[in-house]
Formats: sequence, structure tokens, C-alpha cells
Amino acid sequence: MASERQLPRTSRLPRAPRLSRRSLLGSAAAAAGAATLTATGTGTAAAATTRDVDVAIVGAGLAGLTAARDLVAAGKSVVVLEARDRVGGRVLGLNLAGGGVTEGGGEFIGPTQDRIKALADSLGVQTFATYNTGNNLLYKDGKKTPYATDGILGSVPPIDAAGLANAAIVQATLDDLAKQIPVDAPWTAAKADEWDRQTFETWLRANAVIPSAKFLFDVACTSIFSAEPRELSFLFVLFYIAAAGNAATPGTLERLTETANGAQELRFVGGSQLVPVRLAATLGDRVVLGAPVRTIARSGAKYVVTADGVTVTARKVVVAVPPPLAARITYDPLLPAARDQLTQRLPMASVGKAIAIYDTPFWRADGLNGQVVSDTGVVSSTFDNSPPDASYGALMGFIEADEARKLDAASEAEVRAAVLKDYATYFGEKAASPTSFVLQRWNNEAYTRGGPVSIAAPGALTQYGPALRRPVGGIHWAGTETSTYWMGFMDGAVRSGERVAAEVLAVL
Repeated sequence: MASERQLPRTSRLPRAPRLSRRSLLGSAAAAAGAATLTATGTGTAAAATTRDVDVAIVGAGLAGLTAARDLVAAGKSVVVLEARDRVGGRVLGLNLAGGGVTEGGGEFIGPTQDRIKALADSLGVQTFATYNTGNNLLYKDGKKTPYATDGILGSVPPIDAAGLANAAIVQATLDDLAKQIPVDAPWTAAKADEWDRQTFETWLRANAVIPSAKFLFDVACTSIFSAEPRELSFLFVLFYIAAAGNAATPGTLERLTETANGAQELRFVGGSQLVPVRLAATLGDRVVLGAPVRTIARSGAKYVVTADGVTVTARKVVVAVPPPLAARITYDPLLPAARDQLTQRLPMASVGKAIAIYDTPFWRADGLNGQVVSDTGVVSSTFDNSPPDASYGALMGFIEADEARKLDAASEAEVRAAVLKDYATYFGEKAASPTSFVLQRWNNEAYTRGGPVSIAAPGALTQYGPALRRPVGGIHWAGTETSTYWMGFMDGAVRSGERVAAEVLAVL
């Protein structure tokens, strides 16, 4: 991949023309997981210049790879074209200097995220509980307050009583409104027009009237979306809450924000990228790396997909990349205006992850679980990213929304200094001196340009939402942004891959 971030590549996959790695599927040890980040059965654009297949898939993230798996299982020929020099998309493992892997992108899974869990299980990738023993920290108004997560308030930070009461009403209201959202077509909700005319910020100002309550929802917003409340359509926020479940379980805001019993409950042994790496290994040289797609052109009854170094002729095409990146491909004939206008209105949010490594997870001895909620600093939320055996300590902080954008042009040294200053504020001076430090800034990734998800401003869903999944001739759309459940998460990506494969098989 042509990467714009300043760190050296830490999880490149060598470009072997063909290599069977079925033996990898039986091991779930962390050490074996790290090894699979440097071994796969993928090919390269240089290894194959022309191919003729049933389905060409653009993007080797979880969505594209899942679609390929299902299509191959149904007896169809496929090729997956990936712009980067690795698989996984927004799921990335960062190899550490002292050994081990930490997650630079999608990381956590939780209840009702059934499809990513089933996929991981099928590939022998195990999970372990996100470290959640001990107190959280609230840092607000210059004061640091430890608080338990298993008391009467759960994991709600200990703000003033009036703020807590207001926050409880706001959360209940959001969950109730979200129940009115059809997850497959939020733009058809009875009050869709009203909700899509306002931002989340506007709605919060009218409802979270106690400043401390507004603070909680501001932090929740940047933590969930990596965007500020002013950037988001209120309809989009309600849909996102509704989508945090499955067909049997309605979504809730609490499920989005919680660790225990929430979306941050589990991590993958060996790192989350182990899932797409092992999935790609089952596809062999059907996956072609270093092949950014430039054009998709109709040619009679087929499509000609042109990428760097390789041209593919296919009966159908699946585009499984974020909408803003799908828009950068040249289509012939032109896409319908509604589809193109949609992609213009779904920008990527802004996010980075900073992970500091220590000899031990020293904060645990202080009774802390490594999770912080803060009203200041570059990093306003953190997690304990240590491995399951705690052989070293890792603090991970999200750099999000406005704070991420402020640092887009900063050097790695400048970002490191700002992040470690926050870590020292939260966890003491020991946190200022890690043994190593890794940084992933998705805004500066050439083939992502933000994350974790595309976001919708007012008007986008009601005007252009129906074009989100609607095929254009033989071109079909996948990616987590197209999922009806768990949009923006790894589970949503897998669901979208399964959905689009079934959609394509129905018309082949």
C-alpha cells in the first residue's frame, strides 16, 4: 500500500504468487497469530495481468473477503483486487518492536455481533475479555476521579446528580426513538424528515440541558463516531443506535458504549487482523495485492475492471470499499446521479489510535482498568490494550474528531508528546516513559482517509439513502457502511459481505 502515515509499515504481507496456508487455520496462539500477519496465499498484480471471472471484488477488507468466501463456496470464480500491500482494510495489526501485535484499527466485538464471531470461530481465531477489572477514571475540570463500573450506576461517570438524572432521560429517549427506525431503510421512518433536518448537536442542546449531561453525550459521540455532534444527522445517530443489535435484539446506546456486555467486550487473540489474514489464506491467489482499481467499464454483457498491473473481465462486480473511495473510481457508463451524490455526502470521520507499550500494565496495581473518560486533551478515551497474558502493558488512546484533525499535519514526535502528556495526567509519571510507541492515523492512509466509518450529515439519508445498497446494473455495493446491523463495525462488514454474495448469486 502507498501509505501516507509516518510510521514504517509494521504488518506487510509478502507478495507470494501462490502459497497454501491451510495449516494456519488450526492455531490460535498469540505467537502463531503474529506469524500469520507475515504469511498469506495472496498474489500480486505483477503475477497475473489478465483474468476472466464470474465476479470481480474491489477491496480485501472483511466485506470483500467474506463475499469472496461465499461466492467461491457456491462454485463461482472470483478475484479480489486490493489497493494495499495487505488485507484487512480498516482492520490492521501493528507488530511491536519487542514482539507481539496490537490493533491499529477495528479491535473489539461484543454481544449480538454474531457474524464476525462466527467467522472468527470458523478460522480458529479465539477471543479474550477486554481488561475491565478495577476502576475507570473520570478526568473533568482538572480533577481525576476513580469510579467503579459495577455499582448502581454501572459505567456512567460520577457527575452531579442533576446531570445524571438528565442523562438518564436523554439516553432512554434516544433508545425509544431508535426503536422507530427501520434498520434496512431509516429514511422511511415516520419522522425521518424531521430528524434528518437537524444535527445531533441541535437535538442535544434542546434535551441534554444540564452541562454535565451534555459533556457525557459529547464524549459518547466522539467515542462512537469519531465525529463531533454538529457533524451528524440526528436520523443517522438514531439509525446507528438501532443497528447496535440483531434481528432478535433491539439496538441500544448502552450496547454501543459499554465494555462488559457491550461493543468493547472482547478482543481477538493475536490481534483482529488475524481474521482477514486467515480468511484471505483460504482464497489463495484469488486475492491480488497492490492493485488499486482505477476504472470499472461496461463491455457488452460483462465488466472490465482495470487496476494497476491487472485487468479483470467479470460478469458482476462487487465494490467493497468506503463510499468516498468508491467514488474515486471512474465508472463507464457514469453512475446514476443519486449514487454519486450519496458518496459525496458520506465523508469519513476522523480517527487515530496511539498505543504506548510498557514493561507491565502498572495501572492495574493501582486498581485501574485503563479506561478513561476525559473532558480535555488529545486523547479523551483510553483502553488497556495489553495481551491476555499481561506479558507487557499497553495503553491505547483514541484521537478523534476535532482533535484528530488538529494533528493531521503534526509530526509523529509531536503526536507522541501530546499523547504521553495525557497518559501521564491520567495514570501518573510512569506513563510518560513507555518502552515503545506506535501510532496509526487513518486520516493519512491513502486508501482509507479517515475512519472508523462514513458519517451522514443532515439531508443525506432522506435524499440519497435508497442508493446505498441499490445495484447499478451488474455493480453491487458492500462494506460496513451498507450493513443494516452494526454499521461501522467489523460485524457490519461481515454481514455486508454475506448479503452482497447472496444478492449476486441470485442474479448470476
